Amino acid sequence: MNYKGAKKYILNRLKTELDKKYTYHGVHHTMDVFRITSSLCVSEKISKKNTVLLKTAALFHDSGFLFVYKGHEEKSCELVSEILPRFGYSPSDIESIHGMIMSTQIPQSPRNVLEEIICDADLDYLGRDDFEQIAGSLFQELKNCDMIKDVDVWNNIQINFIGAHQYFTKTNKKSRESVKQKHLSMLKN
Repeated sequence: MNYKGAKKYILNRLKTELDKKYTYHGVHHTMDVFRITSSLCVSEKISKKNTVLLKTAALFHDSGFLFVYKGHEEKSCELVSEILPRFGYSPSDIESIHGMIMSTQIPQSPRNVLEEIICDADLDYLGRDDFEQIAGSLFQELKNCDMIKDVDVWNNIQINFIGAHQYFTKTNKKSRESVKQKHLSMLKN
């Protein structure tokens, strides 16, 4: 498995081909999810091989945005199936990565600990101090894509989304949940 080659390949494509109107789903988001995934692999005691699979899934999880907005998870999986065999990933590795990517689809639906980790990494910011800045970049992206126009509508979407969201890993339940609840209270007020 040539993980470093796969990482270089997808980061280059994301840096050069992603639409600039994606102010949230950019390389910075991919790298944030990658960093949090890496950290969660340590705290959740994930094996070396599964850590590589998770990090690969984090790098490719939003690659479908190179092609489409709606249904980007499926497109990400198609790209994984096309590209990762070139880097020595086995069919079972690819199937596992597909599961991780698809579990991030909203509403999140993880079926195992690896999928729980990538789900928590993908929405880690909900329980962090940089929440407002990151949420603002998502609001801007949705405006850029003509999916939302009004900040009041956006705030209601956030209240409903955060109210329904749950972290899955012990790590994020402990380290992110209370801050997420503060953000939810702030939005309600």
